[in-house]
Amino acid sequence: MRKIFAVLAALLIGLPAYAAELGDDGLHKAAWMRDTFKDLREDLAEATAEGKRLAIIIEQRGCIYCKKMHEEVFIDPAIDSYIKDNYFFVQINMFGDVEVTDFDGETLPEKEMVQKWGALFTPLMIYFPEEVAEGLTAPQAAVAQVPGAFGKWTTLNMLSWVKEEGYAGEEPFQKYHARKLETQLSE
Repeated sequence: MRKIFAVLAALLIGLPAYAAELGDDGLHKAAWMRDTFKDLREDLAEATAEGKRLAIIIEQRGCIYCKKMHEEVFIDPAIDSYIKDNYFFVQINMFGDVEVTDFDGETLPEKEMVQKWGALFTPLMIYFPEEVAEGLTAPQAAVAQVPGAFGKWTTLNMLSWVKEEGYAGEEPFQKYHARKLETQLSE
């Protein structure tokens, strides 16, 4: 009986390591998320200086799909490692009041910026090129936008497609993903 309790206690102690941490704002927090002033031009410059790609993730409190991404996808060691090594992610609260400065220079609270961008779903990941022309808004500058929750392989393949600048080539993401998935599922 003591062995059973010891095993149960060990399992319960280990559970928090797999649970996604929630911040005071009710949003999931990952170690790879950057705490910035949310000035996209500054964030892009910092990401580029680190040799990483800038991406935004828009989330909201109580979002079941955000929870799924944080508890089932982002914790995968391959995805977590890929993001840490290659990306500079900034979190935006869909209904938050923190000021965000868009690439075009306009500054608005998060909730108003999200409306300006026409974002309707969470999570929404927006990926950016290494350089953004003057006067563009985030959606205009984006090389890819991914609304909703996806599984491990779709997420990992989108991350790698953007990092490899697949958007600038002949192979659209869907074909890239299908090609990569064949290999990944056979491993």
